[in-house]
Amino acid sequence: MICLFHCAAFLAIALKNLLLSGKMASNVEAPERWYLALLGFAEHFRTSSPPKIRLCVHCLQAVFQFKPPQRIEARTHLQLGSVLYHHTKNSELARSHLEKAWYISQQVPQFEDVKFEAASILSELFCQQNLVDSAKPLLRKAIQISQQTPYWHCRLLFQLAQLHTLEKDLVSACDLLGVGAEYARVVGSEYTRALFLLSKGMLLLMERKLGEVHPLLTLCGTIVENWQGNPIQKESLRVFFLVLQVTHYLDAGQVKSVKPCLKQLQQCIQTISTLHDDEILPSNPADLFHWLPKEHMCVLVYLVTVMHSMQAGYLEKAQKYTDKALMQLEKLKMLDCSPILSTFQVILLEHIIMCRLVTGHKATALQEISQVCQLCQQSPRLFTNHAAQLHTLLLLFPLDSNMLKLLFVFQLTTHQELWTYIVTNLASVYIREGNRHQELYSLLERINPDHNFPVSSHCLRAAAFYIRGLLSFFQGRYNEAKRFLRETLKMSNAEDLNRLTACSLVLLGHIFYVLGNHRESNNMVVPAMQLASKIPDMSVQLWSSALLKDLNKALGNTMDAHEAAQMHQNFSQQLLQDHIAACSLPEHNLISWTDGPPPVQIQAQNGPTTSLASLL
Repeated sequence: MICLFHCAAFLAIALKNLLLSGKMASNVEAPERWYLALLGFAEHFRTSSPPKIRLCVHCLQAVFQFKPPQRIEARTHLQLGSVLYHHTKNSELARSHLEKAWYISQQVPQFEDVKFEAASILSELFCQQNLVDSAKPLLRKAIQISQQTPYWHCRLLFQLAQLHTLEKDLVSACDLLGVGAEYARVVGSEYTRALFLLSKGMLLLMERKLGEVHPLLTLCGTIVENWQGNPIQKESLRVFFLVLQVTHYLDAGQVKSVKPCLKQLQQCIQTISTLHDDEILPSNPADLFHWLPKEHMCVLVYLVTVMHSMQAGYLEKAQKYTDKALMQLEKLKMLDCSPILSTFQVILLEHIIMCRLVTGHKATALQEISQVCQLCQQSPRLFTNHAAQLHTLLLLFPLDSNMLKLLFVFQLTTHQELWTYIVTNLASVYIREGNRHQELYSLLERINPDHNFPVSSHCLRAAAFYIRGLLSFFQGRYNEAKRFLRETLKMSNAEDLNRLTACSLVLLGHIFYVLGNHRESNNMVVPAMQLASKIPDMSVQLWSSALLKDLNKALGNTMDAHEAAQMHQNFSQQLLQDHIAACSLPEHNLISWTDGPPPVQIQAQNGPTTSLASLL
């Protein structure tokens, strides 16, 4: 009696899934009872907690004992291949079943779901096995024969475009997305047309084809505003559109100009969080897509907010939003193994590490770099995409002792903005060393802010003017130094680049002090100190307090000089203690790493004392 009851329950589960899901057996006519029973058992075992995959596979394999018709045979091969691909390491057996599903389904009329799902999963498996040359023709054929099936045609175009993107073939990816946008327009799906165009805009931004980006984003903005449909889908399009706009501004170093777009983005994600998911499916099958789950979009908005706060020099705000984002990520990763979550986590950590370095918390930064290494060890692709950034962060411990690492990363990266950043830092090291003149001038020619600057970044160009000013200061050409630094101030003030403003002010103050113009020096150093305290930037505070001590002595302000001397001593002690703590960590060995995969680190017994420690 108990066994009969369970069989009935499993049969009910199977029938429920058959009715609700077109993927399981929507096209099976008058299915045999044995098939439904085996399918019900298989689904029960697959969805058990924990899943009983071996029993699920046995149930599905038993279907073949009944010599089923082609429709059931092809679908069962697809189900077996999918289960084996997603839940086991037996990729060869998964491939065999998926290839059979693809072959058989092409012989069955009106069997699109099985046919194209088999092609989609099989191409994923080929990519996992590094058989990209097998995945491409498979997807191309599936795309060619799916033109009468809008959902699958669009999905397969997206998939092939993604494959080209992973191979860094952005031209081919953009072409496919353009084809998809035109197809979506023809089949009357403005929503999916916008998704294709926004995806293309994202790749054009990666290629730095700004001349093509601007008109495309303008078109996307019009499509998004005019489209009337599911509110969540509409708002998700707006989030996608605004994320591209915000990252475009930030990539250009335009921290002030981006504020209106960033505010719209933050309001948009608040709107999405109040909307309930609409279970009504769109009438147009080409509209059956979504860009990201809204929980992922929330993390992404936190992430771009952190990027903005870091560039603007609002480091406490960056810390606040990093903590929120990492807490949300930890909750999501308990239920979702999507690779994009690890990518978000790495980028968040990269930015908060930069904050630690500025605020004088190198020990905590080293521990967080170790966490990035651990994440990269879990994903070779993640390491490939972030190796240069990881080495760049490590070379800042401190710059002088990492000349070889600077040169190594200089050769490693192909990213133009990162390359320019590294060259700028390398130039500052050469300036302070004072004995690498030939190499220095060679670098300065390549980052000349007055002529053919290699990137469009407002922030990096302002930094290049600062480097010129620093060199002129060390060479005693003070009037020339003032000209360069005033240009830096003009650019940094225009876009609220607070750290560059503080650095330029304190260096100008130092120049006026050397020239004996103490009052003008004071007019520079005092606001530099105030701004550095607000950021807070420990190095600029140390420099400013030393200058204020000497200035007040020269001006006869004994009390102020004593106060500045005390501040300078406090900052020196904090930085020294942090340096000693960083050097004593096992993670400090990462600084000597220059090649190959990130080394495995021994975990310190005591992690960071900040709120971040409880989140990671």
